[in-house]
Amino acid sequence: MKAVVFGGSGFLGSHVADELVKQGYEVIIFDKLQSKYLQNGQFMMTGDILDRQQVFSVIEGCDYVYNYAGIADLDSASTKPVDTVLLNVAGTCNILDACVEHQVRRFIYASSFYANSEKGGFYRCSKQSAELYIEEYERKYGLEYTILRYGSLYGPRADKGNGMKRMIEKAMSGEKIHCFGTEEDTREYIHVLDAAKLSVEILDTKYINQHLQLTGQETYTRKQVMALLSEILNKKLEVIYDGETSELHYSVTPYTYKPHANYKLVSNCYHDLGQGIIECIQEMEKNVDRC
Repeated sequence: MKAVVFGGSGFLGSHVADELVKQGYEVIIFDKLQSKYLQNGQFMMTGDILDRQQVFSVIEGCDYVYNYAGIADLDSASTKPVDTVLLNVAGTCNILDACVEHQVRRFIYASSFYANSEKGGFYRCSKQSAELYIEEYERKYGLEYTILRYGSLYGPRADKGNGMKRMIEKAMSGEKIHCFGTEEDTREYIHVLDAAKLSVEILDTKYINQHLQLTGQETYTRKQVMALLSEILNKKLEVIYDGETSELHYSVTPYTYKPHANYKLVSNCYHDLGQGIIECIQEMEKNVDRC
């Protein structure tokens, strides 16, 4: 069986590509950038999802298609509405067209927890729009899909745009940690390896044409996360909360709008947040030693 992972050089996409290999799939990674994590069983193709010829070429002969490509940062999307539409909506439609043409078994789309919300700005708009197109492709062409709405991811390979990584880096360096909102704002953090494993488990036929929520199993306030970091690092942290309400980010829950109901998918075995933070710290220390 063969799968292509668009955006497979990135944080979550690279881990999903690895998990697919573990499960016996031949994997093609399609991304603008060469993957730093390429392993046996993975083949790299650099390209742009806006290039229809490249997209149609790479999908030919594939059974499953994952799409992690596009703009994934809320703050970046908030200043780039046109780019967000092009990459997150038009780019997705290019992939959908190729999936129909080559009769793939299923299209798996990386959506967001914010698809349930009125928060998230242009990023949320693009995810909701892409989901509507995916549903319409199924109605019109019979293209089966699974939509995965990811929550707050953290773990190895995260870039500087990752919220958990920014907090850990500042805590390790002793810098003041500035947080938008209040200490009672909550998140359900999910380790990227847990998310990747679930992202492959959904290839089971019972998840065809389903909308699934992939978030952590426990809810943490920012205050609790800071207490964890302080105890793990054995140092007092200076944390400043601005107390303002964000137009983009939710405080407690994004559930203000529901374009389509979803079910929360969880694993019986998952990473504890404290242990996950320790792994992040160890990875950062290794990267510092290499410099």
